[in-house]
Formats: sequence, structure tokens, C-alpha cells
Amino acid sequence: MRLIEHPYFQRLRRIKQLGLTHYVYPGAVHTRFNHALGAYHLMTEALLHLQQKGHAISQEEFEAAQMAILLHDIGHGPFSHVLEHSLVNVHHETITLWMMESLNRSFGGMLDLAIEVFQGRHPKKFLHQLISSQLDVDRLDYLKRDSFYTGVVEGNIGIDRLILMMDVSDQNLILEEKSIYTIEKFLSSRRIMYLQVYLHKTALIAEKTLRALLHRIGEADQLRTGSVAFNEVTGIREGLENQSQREKFIAHFARLDDIDVWALLKNYRDHPDPQIAAWAAALLDRTLSKIEITHQPPPDVQNEGKVGETLKGQRFKIDFTAYDPEEGEIMIRQKNGLIVPLSSYSEFSYLMQKISRYYTVK
Repeated sequence: MRLIEHPYFQRLRRIKQLGLTHYVYPGAVHTRFNHALGAYHLMTEALLHLQQKGHAISQEEFEAAQMAILLHDIGHGPFSHVLEHSLVNVHHETITLWMMESLNRSFGGMLDLAIEVFQGRHPKKFLHQLISSQLDVDRLDYLKRDSFYTGVVEGNIGIDRLILMMDVSDQNLILEEKSIYTIEKFLSSRRIMYLQVYLHKTALIAEKTLRALLHRIGEADQLRTGSVAFNEVTGIREGLENQSQREKFIAHFARLDDIDVWALLKNYRDHPDPQIAAWAAALLDRTLSKIEITHQPPPDVQNEGKVGETLKGQRFKIDFTAYDPEEGEIMIRQKNGLIVPLSSYSEFSYLMQKISRYYTVK
């Protein structure tokens, strides 16, 4: 409760889980706060189940895993992934670690073990794999939650059965073979959610417009958002390896949320630069550029528009694979006791095929 009540965590109430996807699916206004609590609940269920199967998990390890999953997203900036690397060129997981370390100092070392689990340094590897792997409680929660709030029922998955089929072998997370088709449904749902929701062309052009706007503002003049946190964060580009500079960055970043971006857009709607004003108005009023999707590369695949000048004519490609064995395998224990990777099941090869989509801004 002390972590949940901390301003770092309460800030997640003001960050949408799916960024600008509510421009397409009006119900998708749930937050990172919702997701973090949901993932915490699923972590608790998974740990209790593994304990019931006879696996030794101490109270300290149990709470460390709970704290790690609870805080796993605190490093997200406004609109979650939308502005990653646009405000500051640091991955959200790195910022999460910095913020966890800051909290740990405030709480007198209470998060030492949680940070060890989060980073995958704990000898019980399954604790980290429940947080980050090809089938973790993070993905279980966001797929179910995003499916519900967007109304895309194809994304619904059987969470309860997947947790019941979890086990541990040699300190690694495995699943029983009788869950194989529930795993297929999980991966198929992930595939559908990416193609239908996360990579939706309207959400993508909204994100691309916001990034282009920020880039052009950076070239044109200083930010006039009325937000000290926004100005400070965007002003810190160097020296983050220095502890005092990093603490300064975290202090301002922890105050930054979606509201700051809406303030920026409203302030720049009447900007003297017509392009900045037009992009701000487009985002506020949802009068976005049109975008065309093809499954084959257009005749000329290079980008035709310089970022910060125009979006029209820009072309970009996005690749997606529902299950990429190179990112780590889901391990299956067969009925004969042999543990094999999911990729050894040829019937699921379609889930390992790369899907490429080509987008052209009209």
C-alpha cells in the first residue's frame, strides 16, 4: 500500500494504457494504473498456484515479485509508448529501473530483492519470467484488458487455465502440454490485437503526428506548455549517467503525464508556424491525415517526407511476429516428462511467420 500510495505510482492514473488508440476505439481510455494492479493480481495468483504445486517461494521472494510487477511500468511517459525516445532517448524499462532505485532509497532498501527479480538476477529465474517473457502476467493482463476496453473480443484469452498449467523445472517457468491449445489461443489473440488494435492505421498516424509536432517544436522554439516538468525533462539530454543529474530528471519525469501533452497541444493550436498549428489542431479535433496500408512494398519504399516538415508522402514499414523463438521460448512439458520449446510444434509455425505492413501517408 505504501508503494501504491506513492506519487510515482499514482501518476499512472493519468497515463492511458493505449496512448491515442481511443481515437479509434472510444472505450480504450483505461490507464497504466489499471493494468499495474491487474498484473499484480495475476502475479499473486500465479505465485500461490506454484506454491500449491510444492515449489519453495519464501515470503520475501513472494513480496519482491509482487512489488516488481506492481512497479514494472512506472517508467512510461505520457501516452505510454507513443512518446518513447521523443522526450528523452531512454527506454522506459531503464527509466523504470531508475525510479525503482529512487524508491528503494526512500524506503530504506525495501526494494533490494524486487529490483533483483525485475532485472532477472535472482537465481529463481521463473520469478523474472513471470514479469517478462513470451508468456508473462504482464501480457496476460494487457491482452485481456485491452480486448475488453476496445471491444475486440478476438483478443480474449483463457488466463485462469494458463496460470493453472504453469509449473517450474530447474528454476525456469514451464507449462503443461495439455495447455497447448490455450497457448495457441493466447498467441493468436496477441496476433489479432496487434494487427487490429496496436498497429491500427489511425492510431499510428495520430502517434506519428504527435512525434512530428514535438520534433518541429524543438527546432522552432522553446516549449510553451506551462509545465515545468515537461520543459525540464525535454531539456535534459545529456549526463544521465551522473547520479545527481539522473535524480533531477526522475523528479521532473515523475510529474509528467498525458495532461501535459494536452496542454502543449492547446497552447500550440495558434502557433505562428502554420505546420505546428495545423498538427496541434489535427490532434485536438481528430482531423488526421489519411493513411493507406498495403501488404506488399509500394514501388518506392523510402520515406519521402523529412520529419518536421510534412507527413504527406511518408512511407514506413512495420514487422510483427506473434511468437519469435529468438526472444525466448515458451517451454512445454510433454506427457512423457520431456521439456521441449513451443517452436518444436510444427502445427504452430504460422504464429512464427513475420507479418509486414507498409503504410503510406496520403
